[in-house]
Amino acid sequence: PLNAIIGFAEILRDQMFGPLGSERYVDYSRHIHASGTHLLDLINDVLDLSKIEAGRFELDEARIELAPLLHDCFDMVQARARAGGVAMALELPPILPPLWADDRALKQVVLNLLSNGVKFTPPGGQVGLSVACDREGIDIVVRDSGIGIAADALARVMHPFGQADASISRRFGGTGLGLPISKHLVELHGGALVVESELGAGTIVTVHLPANRVLSPVRRLEVT
Repeated sequence: PLNAIIGFAEILRDQMFGPLGSERYVDYSRHIHASGTHLLDLINDVLDLSKIEAGRFELDEARIELAPLLHDCFDMVQARARAGGVAMALELPPILPPLWADDRALKQVVLNLLSNGVKFTPPGGQVGLSVACDREGIDIVVRDSGIGIAADALARVMHPFGQADASISRRFGGTGLGLPISKHLVELHGGALVVESELGAGTIVTVHLPANRVLSPVRRLEVT
């Protein structure tokens, strides 16, 4: 049903078969399309969380190149950042080793974190994406200069449907599923997701993937 709603709203919005008449109809079709897309995202999040909590989410693991994945995620969020007056910065090492991971799951994690950073950063602020590599593995870091999270709310935002405060969902939208899903997906990879934040001073989220996820250029390391 949502595919039909979104698809036909797109046809109306783009006036594919001729003008609709009043500009209000075009505006309404934009709202229908945006609302349908938002609802589809929420449903997909709920389904993903349900599969994870039921132990039915299986990683589709393969050799992946991290740099192109991060560039794709960065590019996908940039338009939203520009519209909100938020600057974005990408800092990657010259060479990044390939990983043994689930491409879709890892992309979902990075997109969730970047989208949250943009959503909770006011105009004039900045969201950064960087990577650090060492013997312990790889850290993917998303930092923002946004509204931050109070210390007593940090644990709450890591639980499904949790919000930093009751007004967050009304002000910014969302259900509080992005961080819990991201945390579960990272943990399925044997990694850890760590959130550091200060109210009014921004947030730093680190995705740590262990060394056994890092591949040499020519062979796969066994993941245990």
